[in-house]
Amino acid sequence: MNLLLRLLGRIKANSFTIGMLGVLLIVLSSVLIHLIEPETFPSTFEGFWWVMTTVTTVGYGDYYPKTAEGRTFGVLLYIFGIGLISVVIGNVISLFGTYHRLKEEGKLKYKGKGHVVIIGWSNKTKKVIDEVLHSTERDIVLMEKLEKQPMKEERIHYIQGDPTDYRTFDSANLLESDSVLILAPPQIDDAVLADGHTLLIASSIESYGTLHNREIYTVVEILKHTHKKNFIHARVDDFILSEDSVSYLMAKSSIQKGSSKIFEQLLSSQDNEDLWEVARKKEWVTYRDADQYLAARGANLIADGKDLSIARKLDLAIPEGARLMVLCDKATFEKIK
Repeated sequence: MNLLLRLLGRIKANSFTIGMLGVLLIVLSSVLIHLIEPETFPSTFEGFWWVMTTVTTVGYGDYYPKTAEGRTFGVLLYIFGIGLISVVIGNVISLFGTYHRLKEEGKLKYKGKGHVVIIGWSNKTKKVIDEVLHSTERDIVLMEKLEKQPMKEERIHYIQGDPTDYRTFDSANLLESDSVLILAPPQIDDAVLADGHTLLIASSIESYGTLHNREIYTVVEILKHTHKKNFIHARVDDFILSEDSVSYLMAKSSIQKGSSKIFEQLLSSQDNEDLWEVARKKEWVTYRDADQYLAARGANLIADGKDLSIARKLDLAIPEGARLMVLCDKATFEKIK
C-alpha cells in the first residue's frame, strides 16, 4: 500500500485529472461488481454503496462479494481504490489549504460588485474599516503591499499589489466598486511627498476608469490644503483635509463649547443618529413637502447633496437629481427609505 501511495504521489497530474480518475474508478467498479455478482448486488446502486464503503474503509458489512470472482475484484479494489481515493482526498485538503493561503496573501481576485476599495494600511485604516462595516452591508477590498492580510474579517478581501498597477485594479474589480478610498501613507513624514504619493494613485485610478469608459468615485485624504487644486485636476470626487479638519474642529469647539461631540456623532454611525440619503417621493414637489413628511416620522432634512441652506429654500421646487440628506437613526431610515 505504501508503495502504491508513493507511486501515485509521483504522478504529474493536476487535481482535476486525479479527481476524474477517482470518479471513473468508482463508476466502473459499481457497474463491474453488479455484473460479476448480480444476485448479491441486484443494481448498480448496491454496487456503488459497496464500492464507497470499501474505498473509504468504512466497511459496514451489509454488502460483500461471495464468489471467487467477486472477492478477487474486491482485493484489486482494496489495492488500487483505497490508494487512489487517498490521493484524491489529499488533493482536496491541499486545495483548501492553498485557497486559504492565497487569500491570506492577497493573491485571489475579488469578483463581487458594489464594494468599497480602501488603499493604504495604518491604524487609521482600521477605524475606517470598522465604520464602513458598521454603516453598510458592503464588502471591503483592502489594497496594500503587505505580505499577508493585516485584518481578518469575513467581509474583508485583501489584494496584495502596487496601487498604481492596472493588474492590481483588475484583481480588486475596481470597475464594479461603489467607491475608492485613498488614505495618506503614514510611513511618509513629508506632507508634500505623502500627497504626491496619493495623487499618483488617484491619477492612476482616473486613467484606468477613462480607459474602460467608467466613472470611479474616489475619495482621498489630503495633508495640505494647498494641494487640493492638484487633486481637482485629477478629477477626484471628494477630499478629506486632515490638516484643516483638526484645526476647524478645535476652533469650533473653543467658540461653541461642546460642539465637538456633535461632530463626533455625525462622523460615527455607531452613535444612534446618522446621515442617510433618501429617494425623492412623487408627492414631494417642494423642499417643504419633503421636510414636513420626514419631520412627522422623526427625521430631519438637512441638505440637498452639499447644499446645507435648504432650510431657507423650503418653498422652492425640488430639482431633478436632488440628493436629499436626512439625520435620523437606522430604524427611522428603514421606515422612510
